[in-house]
Amino acid sequence: MKEKHRRTLAAVFADPISANIKWRDIEAMLRALGADIEAGRGSRVHVLLNSVPATFHRPHPRPDTDKGAVKAIRRFLLAAGIRP
Repeated sequence: MKEKHRRTLAAVFADPISANIKWRDIEAMLRALGADIEAGRGSRVHVLLNSVPATFHRPHPRPDTDKGAVKAIRRFLLAAGIRP
């Protein structure tokens, strides 16, 4: 995993929760961790990591991920056995 992906992972697990993580950085980090990512209908994104499935919504119109989505990604990563 590249340093940029490590920084994104640290940002996802940081407290207080950040609301300025770019979605494209989160997707790149998930891919670096070995996740399969498929586009769903609309802004949905289906992710499979370590046999753990999840569905997220890409933020729009802004590229920043909101705090609720960051929390959901954090829970997903923990369920998939990923820790910073």
